[in-house]
Amino acid sequence: MNTYERRWEQFMPISLDEAWNFFSSPLNLQKITPADMKFTVTSPYTADTKMYPGMIITYKVSPVLGIKLNWMTEITHVQDKVYFVDEQRFGPYALWHHQHHFKEVPGGVLMTDILNYAIGYGPAGIFANKLLVKNKIEQIFKYREKAIEKMFGLS
Repeated sequence: MNTYERRWEQFMPISLDEAWNFFSSPLNLQKITPADMKFTVTSPYTADTKMYPGMIITYKVSPVLGIKLNWMTEITHVQDKVYFVDEQRFGPYALWHHQHHFKEVPGGVLMTDILNYAIGYGPAGIFANKLLVKNKIEQIFKYREKAIEKMFGLS
């Protein structure tokens, strides 16, 4: 099974507390995901719910052709105001391991995302990644970058 790694960095001119408060709430992921994905958190959390190790989050998502999929991730690691990791437990990927790092820097916070993923299905998965999945992931993170810029006053 081929695995892939992608990295993104984004500066946000906000405090570490503000960044952590926003990104550690599972419901906020919906705010930074493209609308065409019809991303919905189905877990019974509120806006005040904060992530913790062992937390299970369920979603409905339509990543391709409007097909609705169930997705379940677990928050496996959390170091307050430093990083957290979500890993897929059920969903469209053979592997999904997403690290979210936060570092206070002059004037704000540098957020680094490190995503390791795999499609599975041997040569068909490699082809699907080249043809569709890699580009879709890049699209999602570009959308996310712009949404965060807009949300936190960068543009």
